Amino acid sequence: MERTDETSAQTSPAGTPLGRRSFLKVGLAGTAGLFLPSWAASGPTPAHVLQGGIRPIRIRGHVTSGGSGLRGVSISDGLSVIRTENDGSFELVTSAERDFLRMSVPGGYRIPRTEMGTARTYRPIVSDGNGEMEAVFDLDPLDGTDDEHALLFLADVQAQTPEEVGFFHDQTVPDIRQTLQGLGIPEAFGMAGGDIMYDHLELFPGYIRGAAETGIPFFQVIGNHDHDQDRPTDVGAGTTFSRHFGPRYYSFDRGAVHYVVLDDVFWFGSGYMGYLNAEQLRWLENDLAYVEHGRPVVVGAHIPVLGGRHHRLEEEHPAAGISVANRRSLYELLEPYQAHILTGHTHENEHVFEAGTHEHVVAAVCGAWWSGPICGDGTPNGYAVYEVRGEEVTWRYKSTGHDFDHQIRVYPHGSDPGAPDEIVANVWDWDPEWTVVWYEDGDRRGEMGRRVGTDPLSEELHRGDNLPARRTWVDPYVVGHLFYAPASEGATDIVVEATDRFGRVYSARLEG
Repeated sequence: MERTDETSAQTSPAGTPLGRRSFLKVGLAGTAGLFLPSWAASGPTPAHVLQGGIRPIRIRGHVTSGGSGLRGVSISDGLSVIRTENDGSFELVTSAERDFLRMSVPGGYRIPRTEMGTARTYRPIVSDGNGEMEAVFDLDPLDGTDDEHALLFLADVQAQTPEEVGFFHDQTVPDIRQTLQGLGIPEAFGMAGGDIMYDHLELFPGYIRGAAETGIPFFQVIGNHDHDQDRPTDVGAGTTFSRHFGPRYYSFDRGAVHYVVLDDVFWFGSGYMGYLNAEQLRWLENDLAYVEHGRPVVVGAHIPVLGGRHHRLEEEHPAAGISVANRRSLYELLEPYQAHILTGHTHENEHVFEAGTHEHVVAAVCGAWWSGPICGDGTPNGYAVYEVRGEEVTWRYKSTGHDFDHQIRVYPHGSDPGAPDEIVANVWDWDPEWTVVWYEDGDRRGEMGRRVGTDPLSEELHRGDNLPARRTWVDPYVVGHLFYAPASEGATDIVVEATDRFGRVYSARLEG
């Protein structure tokens, strides 16, 4: 869309020109029409417009700590974003149609929690009957600094039964506690990356109890299976989720990193697609206007923004259910930042680099829907661990029941019928900065070649009408993190060694 002189002259509260992103103010209705069918692109005037019968509410409040007000804390109704004054006070005129008042926790303060331990940085917007509301957020300072902190991203817990909630409690939660102890980083938090449940939303309390047992606060992302699927549209489809966890999108700070949680699941009654609605994108623009360019911004969502499955399947475009249709709008907003996007949904592990962003598609806590030890791409059940020191962000995949060194699985000659003379290694957290080599009897033989294929263990566990027993519809995935080498069948000791982008070295020996 052509930029007008008026919009090109605008600046953000941080003094950043808004012209490049002004399409969010003037063109989102048209953008929706480009990406959505006519039944979804058309609709009533957005509820935030204060006109007609919509009732305004004036919210007055404070953000305090130790009896003193905190200046410069972001407050939002999910559309407008303001900052607290010198004394910590704020005043925001909103609408009764808005759901929650959000407070973006600043760095240096503890994450407020509910009685059950999940993060609570919000208040429901409720008028006192006279169009007024009062809200106070009182924050506790950290004992030290959060410049060094850790995030555990749990994609797709996806419990469908009380038994599967039990799997989460018995397998994942103890593993998380052990991981936190080993990290030795006092400031840590978790984020459940959507599909916390598998349609049975009455089981949310079981997840909440498990998250509380980890000892760290947890934020939640909404997934497609976390929706009230009896709702005919996206409006109201997050009612049960929000009753337990609050708003579906919001932000907060830890140290130098600005974290954002988004709802990229658009529910249309008979299904869903990946899409970020106009109000959410406008809120994100307003939220990021206060974030200095160049800072790390970490976005948590459920559906991959792009993903790479369509490339592996040699398809021109990603499917609507496993990608975000209007992702270019998100890329535009994230362009000035060191942007990482954390997603799940597809039960596989991969790294995608697009438009200056690094998307981490994280494999599932539940693996192949709690049917066994791995996902369809061969990645073990597990979660991602991010360690932050200043503006440096590092990461590792953590396989449930294994230590961090478990990053490779090696298969003997013939495991891939298409390559009978080669060994195969699955290096599930690989990205293009990794190096994968093999050794024979102690001698380094060279780099292994990466190819698209299916994981041999997934073929064994998932291929067939009756496999796996718990989810017979699961099949092996075509993945891009398999490595091949023409190793000698006469070698007595074959080792695969992988070095990640941070210089950490992992190895796995061919057994048998």
